[in-house]
Amino acid sequence: MTRPMPAARRAGRALAAMLGLLALLILCGAARAAPADAAGDCAARILDIRSAQALPDGARPADGPAWQPVTLPDDWSARWPGHTGKAWYRIDWRCDGASRAPAALALESIIMAGEVYANDDLLWRDPSQSEPLSRSWNMPRYWRLPESAMRDGLNTIWVRVAGVADHHPGLGPVYLGKPEAIERGHELRVWRNRTLFHVNLTISAALGLFFFSLWILRPQQSSHGWYALTALFWVLFAANIVATSPWPFATTLAAARANAMALTLHISCFCMFTWRFAGRFRPRVERVMWAGVALSLAALAFVPDDFQPSAQFVIVMVLSALFCLNCLHFSIQALRGRDREQQLLAVCLLVFLGAAVHDLLLLFKQIDGLSYIPYTSIAVLIGMSAVQGLRHARSVRRIERFNEELAVSVQRARDELAATLAREHELALAHSRLQDRLEIARDLHDGLGGSLVRMTALVEQSGEPLQNRQFLSMLNLLRNDLRQTIDSGASADMKPPATPREWIAPLRHRYTQLFDELGIEVRWDFPAAWTVPPSALQCLALTRLIEEGLTNVIKHSRAGRVAVRLAQSDPGLLELIVEDDGAGFDVAAVCQAGISVGMRSMSTRIARVGGSLQIDSAPGRTRLTASLALEAEGAAAVLEPSATPDVSENRIQT
Repeated sequence: MTRPMPAARRAGRALAAMLGLLALLILCGAARAAPADAAGDCAARILDIRSAQALPDGARPADGPAWQPVTLPDDWSARWPGHTGKAWYRIDWRCDGASRAPAALALESIIMAGEVYANDDLLWRDPSQSEPLSRSWNMPRYWRLPESAMRDGLNTIWVRVAGVADHHPGLGPVYLGKPEAIERGHELRVWRNRTLFHVNLTISAALGLFFFSLWILRPQQSSHGWYALTALFWVLFAANIVATSPWPFATTLAAARANAMALTLHISCFCMFTWRFAGRFRPRVERVMWAGVALSLAALAFVPDDFQPSAQFVIVMVLSALFCLNCLHFSIQALRGRDREQQLLAVCLLVFLGAAVHDLLLLFKQIDGLSYIPYTSIAVLIGMSAVQGLRHARSVRRIERFNEELAVSVQRARDELAATLAREHELALAHSRLQDRLEIARDLHDGLGGSLVRMTALVEQSGEPLQNRQFLSMLNLLRNDLRQTIDSGASADMKPPATPREWIAPLRHRYTQLFDELGIEVRWDFPAAWTVPPSALQCLALTRLIEEGLTNVIKHSRAGRVAVRLAQSDPGLLELIVEDDGAGFDVAAVCQAGISVGMRSMSTRIARVGGSLQIDSAPGRTRLTASLALEAEGAAAVLEPSATPDVSENRIQT
């Protein structure tokens, strides 16, 4: 079973096929673009080509030594250094064969603007032949010569050219011959010099907008932003190639300055793009480069016109060197590494580098031939876009894998959370049951347990057998204590007693009778009214505290005097004190040993209603102090009537 071809390899093969097709087009174009007079398939025969500077008013000079023989394409900068203005070209030709046979004329370029005559008939002229000059330097022209403009025997093509010194002013190749052959060559030149650049501009603008949108969505991908800027400045630079109008520049030199600025920024942004694409950050190199860019832009903007061509030449040379070095360095690093996307981009850069060097030599007249940039720039742009697309696709795949892993992790965490919540629920239920059992134990200990202790003490102190009525009274008391224990959970919905004395009356009656039997002196000190009434739950907690405290006096203290006091020195604070003169005990030891259920129960009860309990004990004095914080509006909870035992039902008959 064959393995699928990696995306980067498929893209590389597609790019290689595309470059091969473009190379074939170049070879075909070279064959079809040969001058008509050299191909020999046209009846027209060029006899002589001469050039002369125009008169001050732009008119043609008379025949004489001013007319010098030239070879097309011609650049008059070498012949007339520093000449800015107009010049005439005279092309003498003869039509061999039939008299006045159909013929056509084609010009590849006029640098910068001009007009064309067939004998004395005007064929065409640029809209502006004075500054700012029209831009015909990359605009092929074609005319089918009218029969009225042709003569028997010798014919002359007159071309007046307006150019600027040091900007290669002159006339490009001229083609004369049969209309069909000349038109085919003209169409190829239009495709090579115009259409390819329009396609290039369209692709560059579209890709620039696309990657700008990607950068807006993900600013951390800075390579997208630098690629968008690279495409933008390339569009501005390449627009100079297809522009025929001087707008918006006032002079040809101003347009050249702007074009050089666009090229400077294009190469600088391109270097930043390659560095960011490779994940490399060179702060010092970048600062030096941008400082040089700033100086270059300032020189292009403010250098005098006389020095502008020299300054532009130096800057273009430096930029070309920077571009070549960057392409070579990136390609070497990429080919050494294993990143397929960088390797594919390196191949594109090497192709573009070869074309750029070739066209640079062509620009400075070091070699002859066709420009490769129109062909290779499109291929390189498409290849670089494919590289960026592959990187984006890889990022998308990485995100998809991350989303899948995240979904699995979330599901696993959800299952673990569900299991944890189930365990927490079980623990909460067990804790709730334990709390209920502890609460029942406290209630039974503080309520029913205290009653049993009192009854045991009464039975022990009684000298005679108990009668049925006495047993019935004890059972009624136990019943009421059990009812109070059961109903204590509902006490929050009831009202507290109207006065402290009304609240303490049942307990006072119950324990006073018992203490009298035991020979213990008891003192009850309660105010006549509440300053701020406590809540029903607080009253219940204090009731249980008094019961437990007095029960402990009976069981353990061997006391002779007991005092129970209630004080409200502050409206928001209620203090209950139970004090006896018994044997006392070691509070710290008892708490550390954890053997006192009653002490823990009392502390828990008081803490639950917002209070605190303090126990001080020594031989001859034991003191329990409960402090409660009261709400200003009083409590809404009260004791149920059945929770306040009736005195008659709790009176024990002796």
